Amino acid sequence: MLKASTSSLLALSILAVLAGCAKKEGGEAASTAAPAATPPAAEAPAMPADHPAAKPVAEVDLAGIAKAEGGKTVAEVFAEKDQLAGQKVTVRGKVVKANSGIMGKDWVHVRDGSGAEGANDLTVTANAGAATVKVGDTVLVTGTVALNKDFGMGYQYPVIVEDAEVKAEAAAE
Repeated sequence: MLKASTSSLLALSILAVLAGCAKKEGGEAASTAAPAATPPAAEAPAMPADHPAAKPVAEVDLAGIAKAEGGKTVAEVFAEKDQLAGQKVTVRGKVVKANSGIMGKDWVHVRDGSGAEGANDLTVTANAGAATVKVGDTVLVTGTVALNKDFGMGYQYPVIVEDAEVKAEAAAE
C-alpha cells in the first residue's frame, strides 16, 4: 500500500511541475521521469499558445553553411540515425531556437539547410550554462546521438544530440 501511495504522490508532483511549465519562461520543459503511458497523438493535450516551446523556430539564413570537417550534416544524422545511435557526432549549423536551464540543460535547435521537413532541425542538449549561444549564431556541435527520447507532454525526439559541446563560431549580427 505504501508503494502505491508513494507512486501516486510522485505522479502528482510531476504533474504539478509540468503544469507550471506553461507559466515559466524558457522553453522545452518536461519531466525527467518517464510517463506511465503516452496518449495517442490525437488525444495528447494541446500545448498552450503562450508556452515558450510553442513558439516556432526563427527564420534564419542558412545559406553557405559548410559541413564540419569529419562531421555530418543535419540530414545525414537523421538518415544514418540507427548507425549513429550512441556515437559522438559533430555538426555545423545555425541556431534557430535556444532555451536555457530546462531540466538542468540548455536546449538548442540547429539547422544547416539540409534535410526535408521533419529531418532538418536537430535538437541538442548541453549542460545548463554551457551553450551560451543565441538565435542566428553559427555553431559547431559535438555530442552523442540518442534515439526516440520521450520526455512526456508531447516532447518526443526521434533523434537528439545529448551532452553536447556547443561552440559559437560566428555570432549573429
